[in-house]
Amino acid sequence: MKPLRIALTKGRLERNTVKMFEQIGFDCTTVHEKGRKLILPIGDNEFEVVLAKAADVITYVEHGVCDLGVVGKDTIIESGGSFYEVLDLGFGICKFALAGSKGIDFYRGYASKTIATKYPNVAHSFFEGKGMDVNIIKIEGSVELAPLLGLSDAIIDIVETGATLKENGLEVIEKVCDISARLIVNTASMKLRKQEIDTLICKMEQAKEAKQI
Repeated sequence: MKPLRIALTKGRLERNTVKMFEQIGFDCTTVHEKGRKLILPIGDNEFEVVLAKAADVITYVEHGVCDLGVVGKDTIIESGGSFYEVLDLGFGICKFALAGSKGIDFYRGYASKTIATKYPNVAHSFFEGKGMDVNIIKIEGSVELAPLLGLSDAIIDIVETGATLKENGLEVIEKVCDISARLIVNTASMKLRKQEIDTLICKMEQAKEAKQI
């Protein structure tokens, strides 16, 4: 049978997932010595790791070219998709937050607000839940610039330590939701290779719990 294929979000989530795999007992030497390779065998060649950008992890899992994926909850919320979200991996922890210039009373007044963000779907859902009609502007780069330049009243972005906000005279107005890395599974793979996938999920869950003790 062909190896289970797991798409990992390149960067920090990739490194943390590899640490977890090694904790389970998989040999991940090929990933450490990957060079420019993007598809790499791990363990006793029973798994293949595919290194991809976050949004592409979802695409590969949803379309079945990868059986599983590790991706941030932020990408899941923003992109959506048809797959099973089976495990919070307990790393990559941060939050979505509404932030603005220090000292502003964001919710004061009735004028329509303008929000800058890299995550328009997250922003839309958040304000829809509050019954607020806002103008959302998508920003690709440093979203902190938008309120500083007068383009927006506030931003919705991922916040980890809050240092970048503070250095630019911004502060968190309200937390939107918590974020962490999640394990997702293709719907067909979950049926066709259930035993293998359940075994891996169980091992990853045990590794997560062991690290928290």
